[in-house]
Amino acid sequence: MNRITAKFQELQQTSRKALIGYLTIGDPTPETSCQILKAACAAGLDILELGVPFSDPTADGPVIQAGGQRALRAGMSLSKVLDMAARLRQETDTPMLLFSYYNPLFKYGLERLAKAAQSAGIDGLLVVDLPPEESAPLRAALAGTNLQVILLAAPTTRPDRLRMIAQKTQGFLYLITKAGTTGEGGLDLDAIRRHAAEVKAVSPLPVCLGFGIRNEDDARQLGPMADGIIVGSALVRIIAENPDAPDLPARVAEKIRALRRGLDQ
Repeated sequence: MNRITAKFQELQQTSRKALIGYLTIGDPTPETSCQILKAACAAGLDILELGVPFSDPTADGPVIQAGGQRALRAGMSLSKVLDMAARLRQETDTPMLLFSYYNPLFKYGLERLAKAAQSAGIDGLLVVDLPPEESAPLRAALAGTNLQVILLAAPTTRPDRLRMIAQKTQGFLYLITKAGTTGEGGLDLDAIRRHAAEVKAVSPLPVCLGFGIRNEDDARQLGPMADGIIVGSALVRIIAENPDAPDLPARVAEKIRALRRGLDQ
């Protein structure tokens, strides 16, 4: 069974919500990034999103954009992300999701990517700028692997399109909490609650909320609305503010533990 599916089954049996964390791989340096990933998994992440740095990340806010630039300056590439995933897989069973824009994947080669990702122990892909209608080549390349394709839905997604996304996604459905880019602006809790309920009504798979979730209180308030939360900018911001701190992995781990406390309340 795919690790993402198994994790959600485990969480459901224990009445807990998923804590999914995004980290830009290679930020601030490849070696420090590897230490952060290990600490994040040990701190209680249920699923780890491996952010592939990209030069034109249109869906990301300034915090994650800057993290991507730091990683690119450090020489990070998709090949090196896959290598780091393989190293990490030797030490953890945490489900791992490759979070990327389509361009790096296409340039790498989709069939080559499918083999490399499966070999590295990656469990799924989330391609932020690939519409479901254009995902056939990627899905064809992944056929025969155990890799899942996770799709996103937004507050502006039409009901008919939402039903299509809910039927086509695998593992879980990533529900964006608000319009705009990652990490920016506040959260309209009433609007999120209504939209999450609408999405859960049509989704056969777990629904997880992402964009703009910053702290333990956000986790506590949003947790009951869905099957999990996704946190990215709040983790990457710690790296941005403390790139040379010797205890940087521990600081990221403490943030994850705080978010977990919020979810478990």
